[in-house]
This record gives sequence, C-alpha cells and structure tokens, in this order.
Amino acid sequence: MLKYGFTPIVDAHARVLILGSMPGEESLAQNQYYANRRNAFWFILGQILGFDSAVDYQVRSGMLVQNRIALWDVLHACQREGSLDSSIRDESIRVNDFESLFGLAPGIHHVFFNGARAEKEYMKRVLPALKDVDRTIKYQRLVSTSPAMAMMTREQKLEEWRVVLEALGRR
Repeated sequence: MLKYGFTPIVDAHARVLILGSMPGEESLAQNQYYANRRNAFWFILGQILGFDSAVDYQVRSGMLVQNRIALWDVLHACQREGSLDSSIRDESIRVNDFESLFGLAPGIHHVFFNGARAEKEYMKRVLPALKDVDRTIKYQRLVSTSPAMAMMTREQKLEEWRVVLEALGRR
C-alpha cells in the first residue's frame, strides 16, 4: 500500500527549502511534519529561529513561513514498512512536483536536505528532470534530525543546522 506525504509549507517569499524524504508513521498519523517527539527537527528550528518548539503545530509552521523557510519532502508517495528510510521500496517511489514549488517560490536559493536519503532521491530523481529552475541554487545535506541518527545529540545536530541561519543572511 502506498503512503502519501503532505503538501508543502511554503509561500512566495521563501528563500530556503528544507527537504526530508517521507513523513514517518507518527507524522502520517498526526498529519504533521516531524510529529515524533524524539525527532529533533522542531527543537532545532525553534532554537535557530527563536521560538518555543512546544507551541502548537500551526504556530511552528507559521514561524517557518515568517522566516522565509519552506518545508517539504522529496517523495510524494512510496511503499515502506515502518518509518525508516532504509525500508522505502525503490520501485514504489513517486516524487513531488518541484517545478510547481519553485514556480510558487522562485526566490529559493538554498536547499537543505534533512539526511542522506532525501539528498539521494532528489539528486537522482528530481534535479535531472527540472527544466526551469535556477541552477545557482545551493544544495547541502545536513545530519538527519531523526531519532534513528542516535550517534549525535540534539545539541550537536543543532550546531550543524545553524547554517540555515547563514543561508537566510543571519548569524
């Protein structure tokens, strides 16, 4: 059975795009990006942008938009048992429509990948097919915020993710 991801959190003023691979089981159940409390994503973005990561999901999402950050996943749909990227069945992958996303938010100049699988699938399945996208966009993989990446603490992950502020022109 195919699992489907979410629509992007984005508006026309976005300058930075953060891409995951596909929402995990907890996220799909709650219909929220990074709903697993053990995932460091909202902790990190809260620290970087200066908001309480425990606030309501709509407020957190709004803080991304307010700070010109878009959030999406590379995959639109796939088959996967559980939440691990390693369980995604390659032959089932359907990617999102990035031509439309970049058309909606043409000011995106940095794309950050939340982990290796998001980067791999984007570079393999999305980037070669993009026609009207500014080729000066900078791409960077960051350490995954997933609890499966347990070799680093939240604080260590936070330090690596601070480059998002630099991409926004802040330090």
